[in-house]
Amino acid sequence: DGHILAASVRMPPAIHGELGRFDAHLQQVCGLAPATRRSRLSSTGTFLVDRFGSAPLQLDDLSARDVTAFVVRSDEDAKPARARERGGALRSYFRFRAVTCGDRVDGLIAAIPSVAQWRLAALPPHLTSDEVARFLATFDRHRPGGRRGYAMARCMVDLGLRGSEVAALQIDDLNWPEGTLTIRLGKSRRADVLPLPVPTGRAIVDYVCRARPHGTSRSLFVRHRAPVDAPMTAACVRCAVRRAFAHCGLAHRFTGTHVLRHTAATRMRCAGASLKEVADVLRHRSLDTTTIYTKVDRPRLAAVSAPWPGGAS
Repeated sequence: DGHILAASVRMPPAIHGELGRFDAHLQQVCGLAPATRRSRLSSTGTFLVDRFGSAPLQLDDLSARDVTAFVVRSDEDAKPARARERGGALRSYFRFRAVTCGDRVDGLIAAIPSVAQWRLAALPPHLTSDEVARFLATFDRHRPGGRRGYAMARCMVDLGLRGSEVAALQIDDLNWPEGTLTIRLGKSRRADVLPLPVPTGRAIVDYVCRARPHGTSRSLFVRHRAPVDAPMTAACVRCAVRRAFAHCGLAHRFTGTHVLRHTAATRMRCAGASLKEVADVLRHRSLDTTTIYTKVDRPRLAAVSAPWPGGAS
């Protein structure tokens, strides 16, 4: 049915149904990507279960203290980014209730605290050149699963594709005469055409010709075990990347696929690509989103840096 419900907590039927309606609103009205919807449903579901349990959902029973305490609560994941995520989820849910149920939620929204998080404060996490080589070398390209994993990894390392975009690739998205790859599923909900690097193309050809099972699916990456020929999911892509990090000794630093997107951007920037070129490959709508990568090219920064006050010049 297209719904993405929070599975991390057991919830009563009333809350489960409420999250289903909220998910439909996020998808059909707000047009949010699956990962964003999943995050908001998880936080909202936890809040509703903590506050109401199996009791009826009555937003009139909520107080500003309930909302604030949930956003800033201390737990095993007490980080500013996590608090911002919880606050954003509740803000979205309260607006959904105001639109669909007519609830008066201005006071609850006002109670959501602002969490300080300065843009460009930290360097984007990325793999070094040696780590990229170690990561890619973990895929056993003598086995079908290894060829598939290697091809998926090259799509992320070379082109900065998201895990969901890799899973959604179709055979028809490849234009071999022109050497391009079309991305039809992304956060921007538009089709983007990217140049296909030679190493990426070779990895895909090796997988399709020597490892991909024969079947009717037009998905580029498919399952090799039952159900054979079923399209790979974003979760399967993340699992393959997570295993590779574990095998090459990087699991203590990286667990998800987004670091490979940062790595692709960092490699392009350090190779001399302009911010506009990086933004085009990553398909950023605003160049401001790409400015975080101005800090990764240290040789260029050293050339324009001023001497430290009081130091040797």
